[in-house]
Amino acid sequence: MAFAVLLALLVAAAPAQAREALSVRWEPRVVRQGDVAMVFVTGLPDAKAVEGSLAGQPLTFFPYGDGYAALAGIDLEARPGMATWRVGVMDARDRPLKASGRLQIRARKFPVQRLTLPREMVELDAPTLQRVEEESKRLRTLYATITPERHWRGRFAKPVGVPDAGEGFGARRIINGQPRAPHAGLDYSADAGTPVVGANAGHVALVAEYFFPGRLVVLDHGLGLYTLYFHLERADVSDGDRVERGQIIGRVGASGRATGPHLHFAAHLRQTRIDPALLLQLRLPE
Repeated sequence: MAFAVLLALLVAAAPAQAREALSVRWEPRVVRQGDVAMVFVTGLPDAKAVEGSLAGQPLTFFPYGDGYAALAGIDLEARPGMATWRVGVMDARDRPLKASGRLQIRARKFPVQRLTLPREMVELDAPTLQRVEEESKRLRTLYATITPERHWRGRFAKPVGVPDAGEGFGARRIINGQPRAPHAGLDYSADAGTPVVGANAGHVALVAEYFFPGRLVVLDHGLGLYTLYFHLERADVSDGDRVERGQIIGRVGASGRATGPHLHFAAHLRQTRIDPALLLQLRLPE
């Protein structure tokens, strides 16, 4: 069960007026590397604007219940310790209200995978290396693009209909004896041609064929949240398409640098790499 911490900040109004309370609640109140958290702001239903940050990274709020909420991502390589958060509100009378505090980030134990692969799969020639760098840059630019509307609603759906829960998020990979970047997604083993569905509503931000991910689809769910679907046999959507939760967007394959058919499913909140398994556990009313 998620924990919550409540901070009430009393803000002085005009002398003849009562004081109002701005309440900020985090769920959970202690997070780990790769976690996704929710921050709720209540107490001022008529607020004109709400903004905030966690460890200097912006939080994007949306109306929720009698207040506002935002998703907060903890990168899988975030430094453990205390992270400062800040929330600012402009109330109905154009008065700025502020709250701040600290959120504890704990280290998470990730598995170590030692792989031996053919040399040509990991040691890239100069043209291929340039291609990989350009493709990575395009993805980073995409993740930094914030759609102001929230498209996702309610729960997130598992992207492929297989019994296993996926594996490998955060794994520290040592390939042919050399440490590599941590694995930033979940891998689902499935037969080639198995349908892949969108985890939630959104728009298709990218359909492409990249060196490492192979044939891929990226969905923009709004407010900086993206889900990624790699190594597809084929894509059944096009750039700009509207996608609903559970809609087929492609088929499992082994394109790109893959040793066999599987789906690599990942999630980014802006540039932050979050555990998609925790996104699937997120529960908010429709």
